[in-house]
Amino acid sequence: MECAESGCSESATVRLHVPWAENREVCAGHARVLVRQDGVVADPLTNGDEWP
Repeated sequence: MECAESGCSESATVRLHVPWAENREVCAGHARVLVRQDGVVADPLTNGDEWP
């Protein structure tokens, strides 16, 4: 699965739960920035114990 942010071709590794918009899957880099907004929660999309 590819990152939902426009112009990004990285693999999605995080699902963001955004209260004012639809949930979306993004890469770790975009997740680090977007999760700083109040109310945004990040859940890893991993197989096993791996975290990027």
